Amino acid sequence: MSSLQALVLSCSLKRSPAKSSSELIGRELLTALADHDVEGDLVRVADHDVRFGVSVDEGAGDEWPALREKVLAADILIVSTPIWMGQPASVCKMVLERLDAELSEKDDEGRPLIYGKVAVVGVVGNEDGAHHVTAEVFQALNDVGFTIPAAAATYWVGEAMGSVDYNEAGPKPDTTGATTKTAAANAAHLARLLRNEQYGDMS
Repeated sequence: MSSLQALVLSCSLKRSPAKSSSELIGRELLTALADHDVEGDLVRVADHDVRFGVSVDEGAGDEWPALREKVLAADILIVSTPIWMGQPASVCKMVLERLDAELSEKDDEGRPLIYGKVAVVGVVGNEDGAHHVTAEVFQALNDVGFTIPAAAATYWVGEAMGSVDYNEAGPKPDTTGATTKTAAANAAHLARLLRNEQYGDMS
């Protein structure tokens, strides 16, 4: 049986090669997943011309279809996002809106194509709101068919109105680091179970 595959959609507002805390936490999740024989890849969404919309393809020049193929090929989707104004970043919201199209995309047994895939969330910011952002993102992902493991979110929030970002804060092995390892372990466990026994026929 082939290895489980994970994909991080990093929803930083910054294009590469600018440093990104949401990319860092996404890569940390991939590192933790590798301990459970999960291979992974990371895409910084802002590096691609993803159009606003709620379809699988918004026409000429839209780069979402290529990213969508990566989502469909993955067993585990990780959405990592900064907090802005107490909310998921606009890039994250755009990704969730594009995933809304998956409600209409079914397999031969009537299940949404997303069924059987696991979702994890990583959140970073310099203000309160990590739990709120996690709740918003998980609700949207679950709506389109992703399965949420136990303790499937990891986050770091710096001092209110502070200037230190996660990528400047240094390792936090006993807090965010431990939570990241737990999220990865639970995600790998659930993804392996779902690969071996998919949800039932819905047709």
